Amino acid sequence: MQNNKALPFKQELKKDKYKMDSKIDVVGIGNAIVDVLSQTEDSFLEQEQLTKNTMMLIDTEQAQELYSKMGPGVEVSGGSVANTIAALASLGGKTGFIGKVSHDQLGDVFSHDMRAMGVKFSTPALQDGPSTARCLIFVTPDAQRTMCTFLGASVWIASTDIDAELIESAKIIYLEGYLFDRDRAKKAFELAAEIAHKANSKVALTLSDVFCVERHREEFLHMIKNHVDILFANEEEIKALYETNDFDDAVYQVQENCSLAALTRGEKGSVIVTKDKKINIPATIISNVVDTTGAGDLYAAGFLYGYSQGKDLEICGEIASIAASEVLTHMGARPQVNLAKLLEQKLSATA
Repeated sequence: MQNNKALPFKQELKKDKYKMDSKIDVVGIGNAIVDVLSQTEDSFLEQEQLTKNTMMLIDTEQAQELYSKMGPGVEVSGGSVANTIAALASLGGKTGFIGKVSHDQLGDVFSHDMRAMGVKFSTPALQDGPSTARCLIFVTPDAQRTMCTFLGASVWIASTDIDAELIESAKIIYLEGYLFDRDRAKKAFELAAEIAHKANSKVALTLSDVFCVERHREEFLHMIKNHVDILFANEEEIKALYETNDFDDAVYQVQENCSLAALTRGEKGSVIVTKDKKINIPATIISNVVDTTGAGDLYAAGFLYGYSQGKDLEICGEIASIAASEVLTHMGARPQVNLAKLLEQKLSATA
């Protein structure tokens, strides 16, 4: 059954938008990364044999070589789930983050950025080992981004870094699929999910990337079936998960395996999927798309914010669409305006 009714956004958001309680809304567990963004041409990607609009893992030597070839760049704290948590804080949510940085300059920058936004972040820094992670992001003229990531200290996150008290205090914990590349991180995820469910908290997961899905399909399916309450994926990721070229078929399969999924489709908007219905959410129209980096992260932030405040799924989807649209208008994966004020402006425009 499909639901395409007009969304009662103004009334629902206004009804209890300042409703808060003692619980943290969302605690994210993910890569702690500093992003380096640079505008480039498609010819550069071809020259460096980089697959456009994907993420690839690189080692220290590759990171240094690619960085030396980049044009002028913008350096900002990033990481997929960290971006979501930062955006949630901008929306007015209570947030926490668990992620590993090294005891170095970039690690200090990342930690300061998170705490300055009001995010509870106290994961001990790595004292001996690789440096803080960084992601080299090449943005082409069509606003698509190609990411080369040196994971560094971020993948050293382990079960000992899981703050049980922080997890227990959260309404939702949000897990990053990129971290499935390391066994210690997967064990940390399973521990966090177990603690969350014992505390009657929800567990959300983002599939992160098509290549990530292809590397860890069976593990993702097991995690979704046994631990995940809310799944986030884009169209290509969900089709890759279920090994189909048909989006509708992927939607049918996710309905069989997960109680709630939010699936993004770019210009087509998004689809919120439950066991018995599909809700189509239109994309927020943007006249000038500058950079798609972080659009999925901010969509997740808007959705999780609405969900943590008890909003209807339609409202969650609309907040998600508005949040995602903001990051499309500038370089970088984090909002450059206060998202809570942006929502107020949308309310005023429909008054």
